[in-house]
Amino acid sequence: MNFHTRKWIKPEDLNPNGSLFGGRLLSWIDEEAVIYAIVQLSNPYVVTKYISEINFVSSAKQGDIIEMGITATHFGTTSITMRCEVRNKITRKTILSIDKLVFVNLDEEGNPVPHGKTEITYAYMSIDSFPDRQQG
Repeated sequence: MNFHTRKWIKPEDLNPNGSLFGGRLLSWIDEEAVIYAIVQLSNPYVVTKYISEINFVSSAKQGDIIEMGITATHFGTTSITMRCEVRNKITRKTILSIDKLVFVNLDEEGNPVPHGKTEITYAYMSIDSFPDRQQG
């Protein structure tokens, strides 16, 4: 699993116990995962379908730097399945793991459509790669 996105835990990210608020972390994960799905499927019309059990292993405190790792584990006809791990950048201690996040590829009307992908591509795309997003 590659870890690319990092976050610095700030006071506004904390719960009343002084640790990272779980809802904030889940929001960051959902955003990172949908960006990953958009890049992998070459389509800006992707939505979250399912997130499996979320296992909070340890906590993060103010000043910690965390990193999120997401990797594709399965390509369905209209979906992509991923797994996620969040860890402390310095100690490498796991903070959270999610075994299954599923995102669905949609057309412009919001209907599931086949994406034709079968493997991780890590493609770098320009704005011209997205339908109806050409600069002009």
